[in-house]
Amino acid sequence: MIKKLFVVHILTLLFITSCNKGENIKPNILFIMSDDHAYQAISAYDDRLIHTPNIDRIADEGMLFTNASVTNSICAPSRAVILTGKHSHINGKIDNIAKFDDSQMTFPQLFKTAGYQTAMFGKLHFGNNPKGIDDFLILPGQGDYINPKFLGKDRDTIITGYVTDVITDLTLDWFKNKRDKDKPFLTFYLHKAPHRAWWPSPEKFAEFYNKKFPEPETLFDDYSNRGTAAKTAEMNLLTHMQYMQDSKVRPSVFEKMKNVEPKIVYARGDGTFFEPSSNSFNDRYNRANDEQKKKYDVILNKISQDFETNWPKMNTKQKMQWKFQRYMQDYLATISSVDDNVGRVLDYLEKSGLDKNTIVVYTSDQGFYLGEHGWFDKRFIYDESFKTPLMIKWPNQIKPGTTNEEMVQNLDFAQTFLEAAMIDAPKDMQGESLIPLLKGNSDKWNRESVYYHYYEYPSVHMAKRHYGIVNKDYKLVHFYFDVDEWELYDRKNDPNEMNNVYNDPNYADVVVKLTEELKELRIKYKDSEELDKSFLYN
Repeated sequence: MIKKLFVVHILTLLFITSCNKGENIKPNILFIMSDDHAYQAISAYDDRLIHTPNIDRIADEGMLFTNASVTNSICAPSRAVILTGKHSHINGKIDNIAKFDDSQMTFPQLFKTAGYQTAMFGKLHFGNNPKGIDDFLILPGQGDYINPKFLGKDRDTIITGYVTDVITDLTLDWFKNKRDKDKPFLTFYLHKAPHRAWWPSPEKFAEFYNKKFPEPETLFDDYSNRGTAAKTAEMNLLTHMQYMQDSKVRPSVFEKMKNVEPKIVYARGDGTFFEPSSNSFNDRYNRANDEQKKKYDVILNKISQDFETNWPKMNTKQKMQWKFQRYMQDYLATISSVDDNVGRVLDYLEKSGLDKNTIVVYTSDQGFYLGEHGWFDKRFIYDESFKTPLMIKWPNQIKPGTTNEEMVQNLDFAQTFLEAAMIDAPKDMQGESLIPLLKGNSDKWNRESVYYHYYEYPSVHMAKRHYGIVNKDYKLVHFYFDVDEWELYDRKNDPNEMNNVYNDPNYADVVVKLTEELKELRIKYKDSEELDKSFLYN
């Protein structure tokens, strides 16, 4: 009996020891981010527009966040927030124009110091030498869809092919041939798609041109019951989406019909205006080689013929609908390629066994309008651009198929990854680790509201500067600079955000409460009117 008890005791000790060792094994992290990928265009969130089975796998095997958001809905600032774990007014990258201060600490640097092997492939958007990254090939600025150029540590190179496929090829090559098997990895797999101007691969171009998509119920929004900002923004599908760059009408056809249509005119930040030229089409099309052009020409000719034949006969509503369909066909086609390629990477992780100790994250640098309120682009605190897709899988830590409704932000990513990797986070980071939520300990999560601040105005799309507070029930927004207007939205009873109830007596108590909470958040995150003024003319 004593001998049996001794054996049981030894086995128990071995089991506890092995468990403790497992807890101390640093996880790998694969961070997948697309550019301008609306949550409405992921079937795990909404399957009315597109089916994304591979991206959905991450949600099915992990956690889907339904209230994930950004702190500043524009590309480069969002990426700076992710890398630094600090709001835009702290890290200094308030808009796409401001220079990023690369002397400040980013979380990849901390991972590298802690012994991780780090790599980055795809779109960073700013800088050409990301700190803390051992191996990289990144697109210059926005990059190109067709035969893209990449900036490398040793040399720059142009790679023939479609950008989404190429970025995936680079990532898989690194996994197969360059990964140090004795080190955990932090790998950034960053897609250009579905950023404007939405050039699909030739195959997807042909496939999606034949599809028709359901219109959002707010496609013909007239912005009544909203403030000045919504009424003056320049992102309307009919009046601001470009015929050549966006709808892919050949310049030769559009020039013949130019007098039929009013000019599309954009405002610049310096107060001048400009009209889009045919260069926006030609610069992209002419990147293709002759073989690629032949494939694109089949659909480009159909688009131009359709436009030339039918456009003059259409009324205003029909023109809006035509532009919406053209937009969705190309935008969703680029996403279909992203989904296919995400599947390639997930398949490799499973085949190699790396999936068992790898945290996989899928997100976007912000949301995007897919015709809601008649818009494309992003920038506003309204849900379609403020919210962002976020799904995370972590075997043996996250219960598969779970959904989380807490208010989380891209501000939280750095601290989440650092805690998962057992690396101390700098005290000046401003986010909160999502680890309690990922492990099912929601009682340890205390945040009820998040803070948002958008700066890039006056500029293209003319979305006015604003900041605000958002919780699960309400959204309070202050538009400032050349206006002084407040808006309040009831997120539960008005999910499409069609009615500003700021001056509604029934919401007076909500206004008082949220105004005070907003003041407290601005103090907490060290934002102020003085900073607002200092950033006005950058």
